[in-house]
Amino acid sequence: MIDSPELTVANFRETAVSIESQIGKVIVGQREVVRTVLVGVLSGGHVLLEGVPGLGKTMLIRTLAQALSLEFSRIQFTPDLMPADITGTDIMDEDESGHRAFRFQSGPVFANLILADEINRATPKTQSALLEAMQEHTVTVANETYRLPEPFFVLATQNPIEQEGTYPLPEAQLDRFLFKVNVGFPTEEELTEIVLRTTGKETPQAETAVSGETILAMQQLARQIPIPSHVTAYVSRLIVATHPGSSPSSMVNDYVRYGSSPRGAQALVLGSKITALLDGRLNVSFDDVTAVAPAALRHRLLLNFEGQAQGVKADDVVGDLIEQVKRE
Repeated sequence: MIDSPELTVANFRETAVSIESQIGKVIVGQREVVRTVLVGVLSGGHVLLEGVPGLGKTMLIRTLAQALSLEFSRIQFTPDLMPADITGTDIMDEDESGHRAFRFQSGPVFANLILADEINRATPKTQSALLEAMQEHTVTVANETYRLPEPFFVLATQNPIEQEGTYPLPEAQLDRFLFKVNVGFPTEEELTEIVLRTTGKETPQAETAVSGETILAMQQLARQIPIPSHVTAYVSRLIVATHPGSSPSSMVNDYVRYGSSPRGAQALVLGSKITALLDGRLNVSFDDVTAVAPAALRHRLLLNFEGQAQGVKADDVVGDLIEQVKRE
């Protein structure tokens, strides 16, 4: 049994199920999306959600913040948004005696859970304002560095269809997202339930299921879970195989321009540890790795011109990788 300051392996799964239950009060269906976002949060990473408007991406993130009892901040990204609108800036203060001095006014990034709504609508200069926050959990303004509150997560949304007036995220920023989650259209039954829940007299609300301190404890506990050497070697083979040239996947060699960075391996290992814990197991298996592989790798594979022209999807490449890379 592995212990953390507040949690044991025995109740790790119970806590996660409680979080999912509270989210399920508001969000209809999307079980895989909810589970993947939760795995990303418990891994201590940031998550990018992509889907057409109206699928509940923003609502999911708001509901997650309610269930986790975290300080929530929403930033609506627009073309005229400036970096200081996110990080904050120094302002001139004058006291009663007339003495003037600069004081740092913190921006909306100083919260536990940040919703970066339609992140691809802001200019690259503004998008880059999140880079330091996402990687270092700090903000630097006028040569002063300020720590962000812990836990700290950025959950961003973007629309894959409407491209007019948008700025695709640079590869360096995409790589800082632990997972990229595709949000699909609901089924007919789920759509009926959505209509009933949202057009009635009362709208369901999520209740607090866990505190921020417990989330930190769950993250710490997950990192203590051992991973077998042969599973770690499999993760390394998967990442190496994402690079064209000598990959066992013909799709990688034909359609990929550049493969995953080492952050992809970190995402696979952390995600697989959480997946095993959510299943009540202390042993990380090959199936745990392949379960999180699409979310961990789809945004880290850069397709070449031929791949884009052929309409190849990153998920197709990841699927071929899982089939071709040997489990040993």
